[in-house]
Amino acid sequence: MTEHGHSQQEISARINAPPGRGVLRDVVYGGIDGSVTTFAIVAGVAGAGLSPFIIVALGLANVLADGFSMAAGNYSGTKAELDNIRRIRAIEERHIRLYPEGEREEVREILNQKGLSGRVLTEATDAITANHDNWISLMIEGEYGLGSVDPHPIKAAMATFFAFLVAGMIPLLPFLMSFDRAFAMSAWMTMAVFFAIGALKSHWSLAPWWRSGIETFLIGGAAALIAYLVGSLFHP
Repeated sequence: MTEHGHSQQEISARINAPPGRGVLRDVVYGGIDGSVTTFAIVAGVAGAGLSPFIIVALGLANVLADGFSMAAGNYSGTKAELDNIRRIRAIEERHIRLYPEGEREEVREILNQKGLSGRVLTEATDAITANHDNWISLMIEGEYGLGSVDPHPIKAAMATFFAFLVAGMIPLLPFLMSFDRAFAMSAWMTMAVFFAIGALKSHWSLAPWWRSGIETFLIGGAAALIAYLVGSLFHP
């Protein structure tokens, strides 16, 4: 868990520049999906007994095409989230202009739900509604449950793509380098990636690193096993 200082300067700097949700979700999502889908192709093709050349060709196609597709999808989804926030902000601006007393009562109710009452509640309501931007920000967070920091579509897309690319290339490395027992080595390397992603993810959670690693390991391993078993059905 990240520690932080509590001097007035540190508090002011931190509160005035909140980090938002960051790109952790995008990196974990891209990394897991990159390793799972690429190894699924490796396992399926290997299970069918096809040549390493086909494994590499299909694997590279998956890393580039599926990675770009995921990044594009994440960009579109994050942009839609951003557009929705802008739409809601426009609605609140219009409501404040047309129904100021009603919107003021909504602010009062939000603050009341946070534990304020009496004269303190009235003064806090006056203070917030005196500033147009603060008023809208409170409504977006309190009425719609949306964060105060807007998402970054490009940053989310790039994080997803590069995580997918890096993790997705690992199952292919033994075949690209023409190692003996390439499939077995690919399987072990991919399982290690699953565990590493899970262990890294635990840095931002309360779960022990080994438990998070095992959880991700089992999820990825199950997907890989399914792909291998399906591919083996087509083995000549």
